[in-house]
This record gives sequence, structure tokens and C-alpha cells, in this order.
Amino acid sequence: MTHRTRPLLAAVLLAAALTGCGGATTGATDPAAPPAVAPAAAPAAPATAAPLAASAPVRVRIPSAGVDASPVLRLGLAADGTVEVPPVSDGDKIGWYTKGVTPGETGPAVLIGHFDTARGPGVLRDVSHVRTGDEIGVTRADGSTALFRVRELEQVGKKAFPTAKVYGNTTRPELRVITCGGELTDGHRPDNIIVYADLVG
Repeated sequence: MTHRTRPLLAAVLLAAALTGCGGATTGATDPAAPPAVAPAAAPAAPATAAPLAASAPVRVRIPSAGVDASPVLRLGLAADGTVEVPPVSDGDKIGWYTKGVTPGETGPAVLIGHFDTARGPGVLRDVSHVRTGDEIGVTRADGSTALFRVRELEQVGKKAFPTAKVYGNTTRPELRVITCGGELTDGHRPDNIIVYADLVG
């Protein structure tokens, strides 16, 4: 199998903070109950699954968060060098950052979705229900499913976004799922919630 390496980190160094949500969210959710996760980490899953060949994601399932999203949007870089997020009109969909690897390949595959938008709750509105050990399934265009197990959950301010940790090269197939968090401030949420997962099947 050919090992593909892409310059993920170089492509996003200008994007010091990936927002994971776009557009004003005022009134979209109850600001008294902001999305949040308790920081948690588990040991990396044993390398029981071999890396997969490249194949674009077409469906994402996160049972603990009530997510079953299809089709998967394709995201790149915006004109200002920041990572694109799904448009507000597609708040119920998850996007895949195409300048990275496909889910199941060696490296960090990145998925991005809204917690909420001005139009209402987004696809990742229940991200706070996710726990370490939970599974994430990504159906791919070749008909295979890449199964990941959550290893870590992190909530960080957007100004302190861990770019190298999220996009830096890895020696094994990994997944990141990114959305917004924190209490609404001037119609926006100040934090990112990041789910880290390892390929297990």
C-alpha cells in the first residue's frame, strides 16, 4: 500500500484558529446551556487496524451524539487562508477537509460541523454527549467503513487553537471532529471542541 503524506500543517499555519462554525448564532440556542465537554483522554487505541487506501467520506455516524450525516461536504481553504467550514445553509451536514487525508489513511483526517447557527441547532449540537471509548463510523466512497474510537476530547479557545496537534502528521490513521463551544458572546461561541479518535477497524 502506498503511504501518502500531505503537508497538512503547512497548509493551515495561516489558520491559527479554525472556528468550526460560521455566521451569527444569536438566538439559535439557550445561552444558559452552552455546549461544553469535560477534557478527557484515554490511551491511544492499539494498532489493530491497518491503514486504508484513499477513499472520500460519504457518511458520518457518531451514535453517542445522534449524528448520522450524509452526504459529506468537501472543504478547503477560504480566501483569507483559514480552513473553510460548512455554509450556514448546510448546518445539518459535516464537512471533510480535503487538503488532508481521507478517513482511514495514515494521518489526521479532519471533519468539521456546526454546533448551531442563526437558523437553529447544527449537526454536532449533542457533541457534549461524546465520551472517550465511543465509536465513530465513516462510510467511504469505495463502500468500506472506517471505524474510529474516541481517545480524547478537548475544549480550547479559538485564539489558542492547537494547529499542530490537530493537523500535524501522524504515524497512524487518526480522526479529528471539530465544532464550536463556550457561551455565546456577541452572537458567537469563543471555543472549539475537538474530538480525537483512532482507527480500530
